[in-house]
Parts: sequence; C-alpha cells; structure tokens
Amino acid sequence: MPSKQVPIGSGNKATTTAEEAIGDADLRGKVAIVTGGYSGLGLETVRVLSNAGATLIVAGRDPDKARSRLAGLPRVEVRPLDLLDRASIDAFATDILGTFTRVHILVNNAGFMGAPLKRDARGYESHFSANHLGHFQLTARLWPALCRADGARVISVSSRGHRMAPVEFSDMQFEHREYDRLIAYAQSKTAQALFSVGLDARGEGLGIRAFSVHPGSIITDLSRHFSDEELRAYGISRNEPHRFPAGQSAGEGGDFKTVEQGAATQVWCATSDQLRGMGGVYCENGDIAEVTSPEDVFRGGVCPWAVDPELAERLWRISEELSGASLGS
Repeated sequence: MPSKQVPIGSGNKATTTAEEAIGDADLRGKVAIVTGGYSGLGLETVRVLSNAGATLIVAGRDPDKARSRLAGLPRVEVRPLDLLDRASIDAFATDILGTFTRVHILVNNAGFMGAPLKRDARGYESHFSANHLGHFQLTARLWPALCRADGARVISVSSRGHRMAPVEFSDMQFEHREYDRLIAYAQSKTAQALFSVGLDARGEGLGIRAFSVHPGSIITDLSRHFSDEELRAYGISRNEPHRFPAGQSAGEGGDFKTVEQGAATQVWCATSDQLRGMGGVYCENGDIAEVTSPEDVFRGGVCPWAVDPELAERLWRISEELSGASLGS
C-alpha cells in the first residue's frame, strides 16, 4: 500500500502563521476543544479559531489562570482537566457531553517535556501518561460527540523529538531501564503520532479524521523543566533570538519559530479543505511530512516507527488496557 506520508504542495512554509493557515475559514456553529489552550501554542490556536467564529472549550489544570489569559476572546469557556487523573478526564468528558451535542475539532495540545521521573496514581510514567494516555482516554470519552459532528478532526501535537525514540513496548514505564527524561518525552510524542494513525483508521468511515503535527521548534513554557544552563548547551537563550546550527534548520533560515508560526500546522490540520478526504498522517510546516530516516534528530520528516500501522494497532490495544477506555465506552 502506498504511503500516505506524501507532501501535497499546500503552499504553506515554515514561516506561515496560524492566521495565514486558517485563511477565510468560517467556523461559526463549530465547537472546538483545545487542551492546554491558555499558553503558548494552545493559546494562539484558541485565539485564531475563536476569531474564525468557533466556540472554544479550553481544558487545563489551572482554570483561574486560563480565564485571566483568555479574557476578551469571544465564545471561549474554561473547564478543569488534569490529564494525569483518570477521574478528572471522565468528569470533563461527562460535562462536555452533557452540554454540547457535537464536537467538531479536538486539539490534543497539552503536555510537558523533560520532567524528572514522576508517576501518576496508577504508576505510569508521567510523560506517557499525560501526553499520550490522557489524550487517548479523553478522545475515547468524547467519541459520541465527535461522531455526531458529521466531519470532525482530532489533532494531536507530536514533536520532531519523536525522532529520538520509538515506543519501547517492553518497558514503556521505565520500570527496568534507566530513566531518561528526553527519551521519555520522545516516546510519548511517538505515541501521539501512532495514536493518530490508529484513530484515523477507526474514524474514517464515520467522517472523523486524525492528524499528528510537529509545530516547529519554539521557546515556550514547555522548556520550564530545563535550566538556563541546559538550554545554553543547545545554543538557546530564553531571552534572545534563537537559531539552530547550520544544517539543522527548524524554520526558514535556521530560526526557531514564533508561537504564531508554531500554531499554524495544527490550525491548518484542524480546518483546511486541502486535507479533505485525508488523515492518519504526521504534518509539519503546514503540509504532510515525508518519511525520513531517524539518523539526525534535527532533520525534518517523520520516522517510520511513528506512522507504522502495525505499531499503531499494538499501541492502541495496550492503551485501551492501561487507560480503561475504548471508543464510545
């Protein structure tokens, strides 16, 4: 079977902004949920979708902070959600299903990177639990509303960091191997990409399409677990313009992206007619990415281990078992 991972010549590029990516899309009457939608990429995604007419539900662990940051945006509601807490996810989904008949866009945006070893109440490693399992459970619980949307899209924010590690099925929870916070993050981002492959296979016949995205390299709150000294080791400063070394380009000309540019790909995947009839693909720079070898972590494209349908099915079965969630349950 030919690979779906073939660029379509969208016309977007690394410097395209979210506002440019959404174009003149009219989202009036549409309901969108964005996890972690009150900072960084999530906030910009909410702003652009709201300005296009959508009703937004922003889900996060700090509702008061969210309301403060989202003040002034029309049709934006805030609901509490802790992706490390199974009961919190169920409560959020029950609230949404009791309020909205349909959900047209779900952006699984929240997450964290490079945290010290921490486990949730079930003993699951926190990157894998929050970045992947939490969103898996959330999507499964919201499935009835997605099915009723007559054309929903589910966007999961992955990362170029997936190139550092596949899902280690023999020890996903770091119970038998030494913990490495970047490998833990990378595994969770591979899992998010595989989740989109598995979800799209199940949703296509119902009009639900799924995409994973690499937003680009951006300095946001995601870097909060790294000290200034650690960032400087990568040639990065929180307070100065950022560039990759020659040949390791994040955006055009080697620059790190702005938040406005970083949110473009997830907004494009959520709204663009160019993707009609497509799904189950990993996207970057506002286009479908090519499959490339994992030899250089800074290189663009997606590794085979993040879009393999057999690995996606294996992860799906395990995720159902670990989360206790299945579509429509």
